[in-house]
Amino acid sequence: MKFTLSAFHDALLVKSVDQNGNLRPVEVLDNDSIRPTRAKDRTWTWVTYIFFWFSAIANVSNLYAASTGMTMGLSMWESIICTFGGQFLAGCLMALNGRAGALYRIPFPVLCRASFGTWGALWPTFNRAVMSIVWNGVNSVQGAQCLYVFLHAIFPSIENIPDRMGPKSALTSAQMMCFFIYWLVNCAFLVVPVPKMRSLIYIKVVVYYGGALAMLAWVVSLSNGSPSALRESSTVHGAEKSWLVCKFLFLGLASCATFISNAADLQRYARKPSDVILGQVISFPVSGLLVAVLGNIIAASSKSVFGELIWNPLDFLDKLMSGNRYTSANRTACAFISLAFTYSTVFSAIFENSIPAGNDIASLLPKYITVKRGFFICALLSYAICPWYLLATATVFINFLSSYQIFLSAITGILLCDYYVLRRGKLNIPALYTAHPEGMYHFYHGFNIRAFAVYVIAVAPNFYGFLNQMGVWAGVGVQRFYFVAYPVGLLVAFGGFWVLSVVFGTGVQAGWKGWLEPGEYWDEFDPGREGFDTVEVVNAKSGEKV
Repeated sequence: MKFTLSAFHDALLVKSVDQNGNLRPVEVLDNDSIRPTRAKDRTWTWVTYIFFWFSAIANVSNLYAASTGMTMGLSMWESIICTFGGQFLAGCLMALNGRAGALYRIPFPVLCRASFGTWGALWPTFNRAVMSIVWNGVNSVQGAQCLYVFLHAIFPSIENIPDRMGPKSALTSAQMMCFFIYWLVNCAFLVVPVPKMRSLIYIKVVVYYGGALAMLAWVVSLSNGSPSALRESSTVHGAEKSWLVCKFLFLGLASCATFISNAADLQRYARKPSDVILGQVISFPVSGLLVAVLGNIIAASSKSVFGELIWNPLDFLDKLMSGNRYTSANRTACAFISLAFTYSTVFSAIFENSIPAGNDIASLLPKYITVKRGFFICALLSYAICPWYLLATATVFINFLSSYQIFLSAITGILLCDYYVLRRGKLNIPALYTAHPEGMYHFYHGFNIRAFAVYVIAVAPNFYGFLNQMGVWAGVGVQRFYFVAYPVGLLVAFGGFWVLSVVFGTGVQAGWKGWLEPGEYWDEFDPGREGFDTVEVVNAKSGEKV
C-alpha cells in the first residue's frame, strides 16, 4: 500500500524540464506551465489578436448587452456609443496591464507576485480563479440554452420532456440534458494546447458572424426592412440623462474588468510585444461595437414582428418557431443560427474563463497542477456549483458578479503603478519563482503589506455602493458615485501604492534611470533560447544580469 501511494504521489507531481530536456526539480512556486512561455509556443501574431477579440466578443450575451441603456431611457445609438467608449478605455488598459505578459511571457498570477509578494499573490489569484469558475458555469447555462434551441428545431418532441427541475432552476429537464452535452463538448476542446487555438479562433469568427448576419437579414426582412425601434429617441433629459451617460460609459469599462486584469494570461503567447497593441486598443472596442449594433438591430426588429422588444436572441429564435411559424424553413434557419451560437459560446467560455482559471489554479499549487489540469478542474467545479440554480434564484448573486469590478480595479491599479512607475518595466523573473526569504519579492514573510493596505483603501470608497447593489439602502449620491466605481478604485490604488512605496522607501528603483525594460527576455529553462544573442538571465538574489 505504501508503495502504491508513493507511486500515485509521484504520478501527481508535475514534471518539468530544463533547456537540455533533462528533468529538473519542481518547486512550490514553479512549473513549466506558469514559466515564461517558451519560444516554440509564441505563435500569436497581430492578426491572431485582432481575430481573437472579434472571436471572444462573439457570443449571445454580448448581442444584447449594449441594449441595457435603452431600458433606462437612452436611445439605441446613445447606448451603443457609451458602451463603445467604455470598451475603448478597457482596450487601452488591457494593452497596458498585459505589457509584462507580452514581454516577459508570464501569466497574471506570477505578475501579481511582484506587487503582492510571492505568497500574498495567492489572494488575488484565488479571488479571480473563483470568479472565472463561476462565470464558466454561467456561460455553460447559456450554451445549454443555445443547444436547446438547436435541438428544438430538429426534434420538436424535445419540448414534451417532463420538467423535473422545479421553479428554482433556470434550466428545464430538457435543457439540463443539453447542459450535459454542452459540458462534454467544452471539455473535449480543452485538450487543444492554447498556442494551437489560432485556427479555432479564425473558425469561430466566421461561424459566429455568419450566424448573426443571417439572423439579422432574416428578422429585418420580417420587419419589412425598417424596424421602427431604430428611430426611437431617448426618453430622459437634463441631469438625469447626463448621469445615465456616465453610468453606461463606465459600465462598458467595468464590464471588461476581468479582461483587463487577466490581460497577461492572453498576451504571454505573443510573437513579440507589439503584436498585441492593435488587437487590444482597436479590435476589442470595434468588435464590441459591431456585436452591439447587430444585437440591437435584431432586438429592434422583434418589436415590428411580435409587437414587443425581445432582447434575448435565443427567445427570439424560439418564438420564430412557435405556432404556425413552425415550418421546415424556419426550423432549418433556427437550427443553423443556434448551432453557430452554440459553437461560439463554447470558445467564448474557453477564452474568457478556462484560460484565466487554468493559469490561476496552476499557480495556486504548481507542484501538482499544470495549466491543462487547471482547465479541467475549472470545468468540474463549474458543473459542481450547479449554476442553473444560482441564476434562477439569486438576484443578489447576479448583482454581485456584475459589481465585482471594485475588487478587480484595485488589483489592476496596484499592478499598473508597480510595473510602470516603481519598477519602470524591470522585473527579476527568476525571483518571481522562488520562496527564498532573501528573494526580491518575498517582502514580509512573502506578503507585501503595502499592497494589501492599498487594496483595502481603494475598495473602501466604493464599498457602500457595492452593498447597495446587494440590497442595502443608499442615497442617490452613493448610487451615482458608484457609476464611477471602476476608475475611482483604479486611480486610488495607483496613487496610493505610489505614495506608500515612496514614504516607506521600498519597492522603488533607486534614482531615475529611465525606462528599464529589456529588449527581449528569454527564460533560463527555455530550449529555444540557445543560439540567440538577446538572452537575458537574471540572478534571483542580486537582480544582476548573468
